[in-house]
Amino acid sequence: MSIAWSAFTPWQALAGGTLIGAAASLLVLANGRVAGVSGILGGALRTRGRAGWQIAFLAGLLLSPLLLHAWLPGVGLPSESATAPTHPALSWGRLLIAGFLVGVGTHLANGCTSGHGVCGLARLSKRSLWATLIFVSAGLATVFVGRHVLGGAA
Repeated sequence: MSIAWSAFTPWQALAGGTLIGAAASLLVLANGRVAGVSGILGGALRTRGRAGWQIAFLAGLLLSPLLLHAWLPGVGLPSESATAPTHPALSWGRLLIAGFLVGVGTHLANGCTSGHGVCGLARLSKRSLWATLIFVSAGLATVFVGRHVLGGAA
């Protein structure tokens, strides 16, 4: 395994993490709500006519990278010399199944990685600590099995 140092962007990662933390803090302070994306999406789908802040939050998640790229072209994009990882072509069926499984896991864990990892840990929630440890462990196990047991490039 090798690291593509030309694609290493610590300042952009620091700025992104700072903005995520600031947005989560602002949402809690101004609205009393936790910035768990799955909960916000679920709330927007369940509440009819009263989902203004949820829709604004989700629109901001989707539109902010496009606005940043329009305002500062090239920011956040890998350099020309960086080699992009290759991904196998996925069918719509596989993507739908994967999305469904993520939704089931999110429901079982009472929140998503953003809710537990960013907001829950900041509130010193034991449940969020355990959930985050399980998320990270499952990710590590998946990569290990994919690379070393199955011999792929997971």
